[in-house]
Amino acid sequence: MNLELISHDSGGPILKDSSNESFPDISKPIEIVLLLQDLEYGGTQRYAVHLLKNLDRSKFSPHIWVLRGGTDMVPFLGDSRDRVLWLSHSTWVDPVALTNLAWRLVHRRPQILYTLTVVPNIWGRILGNIARVPVIVSSWRDLYPKQYESWMWRMSTRIITNAAALKELHTQRYHVDPQRVSVIPSGVDHGFFEPDHYGKAAHPTVLYIGRLAREKDPLTLVEGFRLTLKRIPEARLQILGNGRLKNKLQSLVKRYNLESHISINPGVKDIRPFLKQSWVFAMTSEREAFPNAMLEAMSSELPVVATRVGGIPEMVDDGETGILVDPHNPEAVADALTRLLTDKNLREYMGQRGREKILAMYSIDSMVRETERVLLEAVNDTALRKTSL
Repeated sequence: MNLELISHDSGGPILKDSSNESFPDISKPIEIVLLLQDLEYGGTQRYAVHLLKNLDRSKFSPHIWVLRGGTDMVPFLGDSRDRVLWLSHSTWVDPVALTNLAWRLVHRRPQILYTLTVVPNIWGRILGNIARVPVIVSSWRDLYPKQYESWMWRMSTRIITNAAALKELHTQRYHVDPQRVSVIPSGVDHGFFEPDHYGKAAHPTVLYIGRLAREKDPLTLVEGFRLTLKRIPEARLQILGNGRLKNKLQSLVKRYNLESHISINPGVKDIRPFLKQSWVFAMTSEREAFPNAMLEAMSSELPVVATRVGGIPEMVDDGETGILVDPHNPEAVADALTRLLTDKNLREYMGQRGREKILAMYSIDSMVRETERVLLEAVNDTALRKTSL
């Protein structure tokens, strides 16, 4: 986006780009606070860290405020570590955190408050409106966020979601003006997640990365993989994640005597060794938004087997970058896994096409630049409304 100074009827300079959109005077960087519940390892946290490190400093002065403890992402902050403030180091969002948040919003009052994840979306919007923060931007990154959205979306100047499917679902459910909602797909560091053609496991290996939760339905993946073993006895499945279904998964693996074929590992900070060993990435969610792990797998040139739910069809081109199946269908999962594990040319073609799509549509740079555009629009819209009053 190329910006240039132009005159404005109200007398103050504003900025205009080649698409004739008007933006506020940003001769001074706009102070923006990214409000997170924690800095534990997760897609939203990574998104916030990317913004903190990459927002244009001539336009924005970004900071992260964290409501509770959790420091997994600290090593990724680099020189931006001094821009992070913990409002509490408790294991939960306690009254101290909320009191500190309210005090700082009143006394520091950033120009933009960007609330990310459920608890910040609730308390950030309430306290931000009480403190009269000029612009409040909120996030939709879950299919069914428990954040009282039917009432609270009105407290947001603008809402950002990372999938068109989420925008359609939530605007219909909560009757939000679609013009208030912007879709900015997640980005992946394609230099960090890159293919390795020499580190593949000797055995045909399938990888799942994600929470071990009901909506992710890893049980269907285990059932589908069990059927795959009847056709490819040497195959392996690596499950990487934490969650309530861990014991149930372990019991299922033991019942089928698959301990030598299926390994269940806790989540790790660096998933690249697992990606580099694997032949195929699989995810059999019954509900899904826009899983970052799938983008990282595609960036690593892994073909994908996944269910046709939520934002996944936006990510995976069926027959081109992977194979989509219906949820709760282990037979279809087995067919797709068998097809990919036994056809090297197809795996390589889909893997290459997947990385090409990541490079074209899901880069960190495009995600940050689009976020900047929406933030500037939100500030400008607020300024124009005040001028017209």
